[in-house]
Amino acid sequence: MSWDFKDIKNWKTGDHPIGSIIPEPATAEQYRTGGWRSEKPIWHEDKCTHCMICWTFCPDSSIMVDDQKMYDIDYDHCKGCGICATECPKDAIDMEPEEK
Repeated sequence: MSWDFKDIKNWKTGDHPIGSIIPEPATAEQYRTGGWRSEKPIWHEDKCTHCMICWTFCPDSSIMVDDQKMYDIDYDHCKGCGICATECPKDAIDMEPEEK
């Protein structure tokens, strides 16, 4: 199907079939979104100073923190972007290939 956009300003609800539906508001927290990554971050606790720079930069809120200290990585939501490893000043996070 091709769309004719020349009259888009006059479109009304119901003029075209529904393309997708969001039945209720939600967040990514409710869905496991980390299953497609090709690399995953590995945290080395012995090198970590808990500066929280990784937590600040993580776009997926996958750095798990308690009492202002990192304690784990949430792999259910981590997309494997590597920002945490790039930003860590102590090289306490390495990126490794995701093994299936």
